[in-house]
Amino acid sequence: MKVPRLRSKKEEGAGLVEFAILAPLFVMLLFGLVEFGLALYSKGVVTNASREGARFGVVYATPPKTEGEITAKVQEYLTKSGFTDTANINIAWAEGTSGRSLSVTVAYPYHFQVLPNFVAGFTGSPDLTAKTVMFMEEQPL
Repeated sequence: MKVPRLRSKKEEGAGLVEFAILAPLFVMLLFGLVEFGLALYSKGVVTNASREGARFGVVYATPPKTEGEITAKVQEYLTKSGFTDTANINIAWAEGTSGRSLSVTVAYPYHFQVLPNFVAGFTGSPDLTAKTVMFMEEQPL
């Protein structure tokens, strides 16, 4: 027969105190994981916007695409993805000639979603940056 253990009066609230100490840490860890996932998703969207702009610019066209058209394409992709802030878009190319490289760099300000006041106080608002380099298509014969 098992004899029940008697608790002393000193141990009655120990579980509640332990929970009160550890619960905020677990909640912060959970919210941190969600925030990291959102930041990773945002980085993917910025990378794809850079890729879309570069692909739009390297496809052979007469007349060649201008920097304004490429910038508009990148901003359009970001807007359709739900990113409403204006991105900093830098385009570097070799005069649009075939076989030369076109570089599209996109920097988008990331705003923390889950823990905005807590994290922004430590790091500020970082920029998510992506760079894509593609070569201009050859002119058809």
